[in-house]
Amino acid sequence: MVKVTHSLDNCIGCGSCAAVCPKFWDMDYEKGKAVLKDGKKSPPAGGGEEFELEVTNEEDIKCNQEAADVCPTQVIKVIK
Repeated sequence: MVKVTHSLDNCIGCGSCAAVCPKFWDMDYEKGKAVLKDGKKSPPAGGGEEFELEVTNEEDIKCNQEAADVCPTQVIKVIK
């Protein structure tokens, strides 16, 4: 099992995560930010707004890792 985290404050809303992993990522066009689907709000380590989701399926882990890899601001983390 891995944890996927998303730091919303530094998200620039480019949409690359939603493009490569639409099963887990969507865009909130009103806020101009990406959204981790079914992500639960978590207390952030450095302040700000952060969401997390536990993922167990290997294909889902790879999808989220690709989303993290293409994020230009590196606000998506896949923690093993």
